[in-house]
Amino acid sequence: MPWVETDGAHAPDQRLTLSASRRAPHRKTLDRKTLDRKTPKITLIAAGSALALAGIAAGTVATWPGNSPAASASVAGASFAGTASGSAGPARTLTGAAAGDNGLARSVQDLKAREAAARLAALRQTIARQEARKAARAAAAKAAAAKAAAAHAAAAHAAAAQQQQAAAAAAQPATPSGSPQQIARGMLGSYGWASSQFSCLQPLWNAESGWNVSATNTSSGAYGIPQALPGSKMASAGADWQTDAATQIRWGLGYIRSVYGSPCGAWSHEEAYGWY
Repeated sequence: MPWVETDGAHAPDQRLTLSASRRAPHRKTLDRKTLDRKTPKITLIAAGSALALAGIAAGTVATWPGNSPAASASVAGASFAGTASGSAGPARTLTGAAAGDNGLARSVQDLKAREAAARLAALRQTIARQEARKAARAAAAKAAAAKAAAAHAAAAHAAAAQQQQAAAAAAQPATPSGSPQQIARGMLGSYGWASSQFSCLQPLWNAESGWNVSATNTSSGAYGIPQALPGSKMASAGADWQTDAATQIRWGLGYIRSVYGSPCGAWSHEEAYGWY
């Protein structure tokens, strides 16, 4: 229906007004439905962002339980957006925590390494002490064995010496008894001489000492029947060389045999030089 002009004013076209009035409520209804359909997505995005942030703060991975691809994408997008824009603080916290964990792990490793080194050093010290004790025991055993061997050798030597002395004593003829001349006559045969050698021995010791066991030469210090110089030489024949005639005679006959061969050889030297 056309507009009717009144007082110069134009009346609106009723078709345009009706068309506008009919479209307006429809548009409003469509906007509300669209809004109603978009609301769950916004809610899901907000909820997903909250869950993502909570999962990041707790150190876990949140999985959206919905089966809708749109919901999963919304959650993933919200998580990515929250991490990229609003999660700088939690990221820094996680980085610091990871660094702290790394430092703690290194500290634990260092502690374990020190403990292992200490145990190794203690083991080495124990082994060294054991080796030292073992060496000391071996040295002590060796020293004891050497000492025992030396003692055994000394005992064997002493036993051998005693046997030799006993054999010499057994082989030595019995000492004759009587006066010094009788003792001397009885000893001639043990030196391999005939009894006729006594005719030279008797004047020899008559001139030297008169057959006196205590005869002493004041000028030279010669002593006893054979006039040994010094008299202590006769100790090889016996400890009683100062008083026993048999001991002095035994020594004198041995001296004569070693130097002159026989009593007659000694007497010839005595007659020629005045001493023998």
